[in-house]
Amino acid sequence: MSRDAKFLIEIFETLDTERQASLFDFAEFLQSKGDLVSRELGDPLDIPRPESETVVGAIKRLKQTYPMIDSMQVFSSASELMTEHMVKGRDAIEVIDEMEKIFEDFYSKMLEELQC
Repeated sequence: MSRDAKFLIEIFETLDTERQASLFDFAEFLQSKGDLVSRELGDPLDIPRPESETVVGAIKRLKQTYPMIDSMQVFSSASELMTEHMVKGRDAIEVIDEMEKIFEDFYSKMLEELQC
């Protein structure tokens, strides 16, 4: 369960019965407006890793492989790895392996949150 969802539950629990009903009514109103977040993530796409891939190419591939992940959610970790590669000369294959792990872990975390 996301931090926002937990916070919303905490707020709900502090309200009296009448205000809880109002909160439900408002939530149903918002839900009826459409543009809902899908509760179905879908599977990552099967985009094979090329034999010789740049770090930038890997980021593009991983964004396509995991379209359900907002790239800004993994941006900090990915940019840190990119810096290690470009500035400190860290091996591209190691960096790409770690980036794949970051995306895989984030996807797994999203699945767990949906199951709660």
